[in-house]
Amino acid sequence: MKELKPITNKLLWIFAIGQFGWSLLSGIVSNWMVYYYTGTPSEQNPNTGVFASGITQTPILFSLTLFGLVLAAGRIFDAVSDPLIAGWSDRSNYKGGRRIPFMRAMAVPFSLCTIGLFVLPQTQNIIVNDTVLFILLMVFYLFMTMFCTPYNALIAELGDTQQHRINVSTYISFTFILGQSISFLLPNVADALKGTVGQTNSIRYSVAFMSSIACIAMLYPAFYIKERDYIDSTPSETKPFKSLAQTFSNKQFRHFVYSDVIYFFALTLFQTGLAFYETQLMEIEDTWTFVLTATMTLISVMLYPMVNILAKKISKKPLIIIGFFSYCCVFAIAGLCQKGLYWGFIIAVVAAVPMAILGILPQACVADVAELTRLQTGEDRSGMFFAARTFAFKMGQAIAMVTFTSITVSQTKMSYRVTAFVALITCFIGACIFFTFDEKAILVEIKKLKDSINGVKRKPVTVVSKADRKKK
Repeated sequence: MKELKPITNKLLWIFAIGQFGWSLLSGIVSNWMVYYYTGTPSEQNPNTGVFASGITQTPILFSLTLFGLVLAAGRIFDAVSDPLIAGWSDRSNYKGGRRIPFMRAMAVPFSLCTIGLFVLPQTQNIIVNDTVLFILLMVFYLFMTMFCTPYNALIAELGDTQQHRINVSTYISFTFILGQSISFLLPNVADALKGTVGQTNSIRYSVAFMSSIACIAMLYPAFYIKERDYIDSTPSETKPFKSLAQTFSNKQFRHFVYSDVIYFFALTLFQTGLAFYETQLMEIEDTWTFVLTATMTLISVMLYPMVNILAKKISKKPLIIIGFFSYCCVFAIAGLCQKGLYWGFIIAVVAAVPMAILGILPQACVADVAELTRLQTGEDRSGMFFAARTFAFKMGQAIAMVTFTSITVSQTKMSYRVTAFVALITCFIGACIFFTFDEKAILVEIKKLKDSINGVKRKPVTVVSKADRKKK
């Protein structure tokens, strides 16, 4: 049997670079597509809705817009494809491993599709534009799933110990928010190019530039990490949807997912509305978005070591609950904010706390449940556990996209405030549900099974009566 190389923190950091790449692409689409494809330009923010005239904007059913439905359909398609890709990855036996070959194959088309979303739906025919946008968005989410699902499965497989699981979750959280933060630079880069290439082309070139950086970041760990050198993986024999059903039959995983899907619904409402809260409610220029996001990211990163240490000392569950309630405060501030840049900095400072906590620890919770299942059954279905989680929270994101575009169809300040308060209420519900997740029982069982496998014999416990203690 081949001796595996030890997993080091250096390897985990290299792995985390891939998270920067895909989060940058995801951030470009999730943070700026709604902004550039809906809304009305103003003197202060002329880029708002700059591509809006090219697609259908009027509600087609009640308050539902075509654009909102297209975004939701993309997320639903993404969610449904997750278990299929996870099953494919879990059952694969490629020479390069079960996960890395997917990452190598998908990095380039994933990046190109991101560029296409801001370039191709720009013909003179609105119906053609609507159709092209729909197809491109489906393909974008398919490619994202084919990269991210195998990538996420490696979190559990490289996290061979509780310490490594928390460490890798910390590192990928850092690179994730770094990628998201860099995506908020899009208006700044476009503003610098506008004088040379024009308003619309400046946005397209900026997307192309950022997507190229993202592509390199995704390819680096895909070609650096030799999966077979670190992971002794055996292909799963369970078919995808049976594996998905078995995953959701896990009681603790269901408790986690119930809270997670509600949390992501709330977070997606907030993230989609962030550019509008800043430009419409605070009445500041969209180029300030990066400064505020960078402030939030910097403070959040400074909290990472504390979150990492506390998670190992007091466990993850109480910290995650604190993160939920902290985000409730952020959403309340967003709903009540008025004109002024200082409101943006208040949100940035307060949001740094839950961003640090919830950016790190939920992935480690999923990895714990996946590890326990592997020890109990002898079958490694890490890919399916992470796919099941993304399947659930992407459904929440899909509903959030429809909800946001429907609530804000009037484009009034009050409609944007309502989205923040809806996020507040749902996030509170998610926090309450997470109380039912029993992290302690999971960790105790993992330790018990590992000790049993490794042949660790426990010393017999001698019970001393109260009377005997008095005699002594």
